[in-house]
Amino acid sequence: MFDKFKKLGELNKLRSQAMKLKKALSSEEVVIEEGAIKIRVSGDQKFKEVFINGEPNKFLVDVLNKAIKKSQKMAAKKLQSMEGGLGMFGL
Repeated sequence: MFDKFKKLGELNKLRSQAMKLKKALSSEEVVIEEGAIKIRVSGDQKFKEVFINGEPNKFLVDVLNKAIKKSQKMAAKKLQSMEGGLGMFGL
C-alpha cells in the first residue's frame, strides 16, 4: 500500500515538473520568415501570428492552432492506450 502512495508522489512530482516546463516554454518564441510569410510560434507550440505579404492573418492562426490541438489530443490518446502509459507507476 505504501508503495502505491510513493508511486503517486512520483507521478505528482513528474506532473509538477511538466507544468513548470510548459510554463517556461510558453514564454519562449520562434519567428520564421520565408519569402512573404512570417510566422511567430510559442515554445508550447501555439501559433501567435501569421503574416502573408505583411498582412496579419488571424483566421489562419486560429485554424493552425485547432489543427495542432487536435493532433496533440490524438497523440495523448495513443500514449494513454500504450502499455506502460500510467501503468508504469503500477496505479
